[in-house]
Amino acid sequence: MGLGRPLPTNLALIFFGAALVPAVLALVTPGFAFVALALDFAVLGLCGVDFFLAPKARDIRVTRKVEEILSSGVPNRVALEIETTRPVRVHGELRDFVAPGVTVEGHRQHFRIERDDARAVALYRVTPPTRGELCFGDVWLRLSGPLGLCARQVRVPLSQTVKVYPNLTALTREALELARAQEAPAERTIRRASEGSEFESLREYREGDDFRTIDWKATARRARMMVRVHQPERNQPVLIFLDCGRHMAGVVGGRRKLDHAVDAALRLAKVSLDEGDLVGVVAFAREVKLFLPPRKGGEHLRTLTAGLFGIEAALEESAFGKALDFAFARHHRRTLVVLFTDLQDPETSGTLLTRTLALRPRHLPLVVSLLDEDLERAAHDEPIDVQAAYVRHAAARLEDDYRRTTAQLRNAGALALRAPPGRFGAAAVNEYLRVKARGLL
Repeated sequence: MGLGRPLPTNLALIFFGAALVPAVLALVTPGFAFVALALDFAVLGLCGVDFFLAPKARDIRVTRKVEEILSSGVPNRVALEIETTRPVRVHGELRDFVAPGVTVEGHRQHFRIERDDARAVALYRVTPPTRGELCFGDVWLRLSGPLGLCARQVRVPLSQTVKVYPNLTALTREALELARAQEAPAERTIRRASEGSEFESLREYREGDDFRTIDWKATARRARMMVRVHQPERNQPVLIFLDCGRHMAGVVGGRRKLDHAVDAALRLAKVSLDEGDLVGVVAFAREVKLFLPPRKGGEHLRTLTAGLFGIEAALEESAFGKALDFAFARHHRRTLVVLFTDLQDPETSGTLLTRTLALRPRHLPLVVSLLDEDLERAAHDEPIDVQAAYVRHAAARLEDDYRRTTAQLRNAGALALRAPPGRFGAAAVNEYLRVKARGLL
């Protein structure tokens, strides 16, 4: 780290400013020139002494504590520990370097170590907008001298790279039910005992139970009314298709559409695996980039996460048909096909519509797309000038195309879902739970 670089403080600048007064007076009375020079040399000397007395780089040890894997789209905590190798009083300022394009809060802050403390901890947060690798650089320290006139600026080599995975914050049952209640307030979110088609258990009849669930043989044996309790079937395949074409490279809500889709896909995968289903993933653009066949278990979720870690959107048209043919050449069971894509391009949507409807009736397709709230607002805002009128017309046409496509999907027996970024993952999971509860698969 070396001796570092001297950096005058604001107090030193004030003293140098005060030395300008006799320098100005020297224009009238030459004798003041010696006073100005004396003051300047005195301040310079004190700064030199302060720099010499400031803590040395060898007296300081800095450690960055950050998880090896961070989550994209959410704040992640980073801790910097500053320790002294000998009992000295240290105060100053630190600044950690994070790669551009990442939202950082608090990476530059003051710290103080008293003689009895021996260390200080500075906490800050980073919010990576995308998946991939995140680079941290060196840490810069400004170690103040005892006089407060000069600081020693040193660089601590701490470069490191960590991985940024999709946001794995899984929704709990309660959070899912709350999200469903917010999206459809009139819909009951308490699961009825008769939902599902797989037998679970017997229990005594309660008022309001469906008479069709009464088990007459059990009622006769026990001399009291008994009903059959069903649960959604398990071991059903869920195949998630991720469109990685040019339409998913756009930005909505401050993040790329593909990042929103990957987060939602992994949330859906976790809940599906928890429900006992088999989950597979197909990521595609012009060609299939990733295929993970449907499997079960927590280890498979880690496989899915690692597989989607480096998936990026390509500036090319997506071949929906090729991806579907590739996947179902290797998988034949009736499947819930969840396609995360964008439906704003009429030409692309036409191809998608044709191939998706071809899945019926053997499979159940669910098309999930992001709602661009800015686009929706532009389609309904009152234009204030000619340019705004053109924008509204274009936005309204895109909205009409989307509504036409989704109407055709639903009329043919497919499912279509659209949600804003804040509720995207929850909406996809809730739709999956609705499919399971109603036995649609």
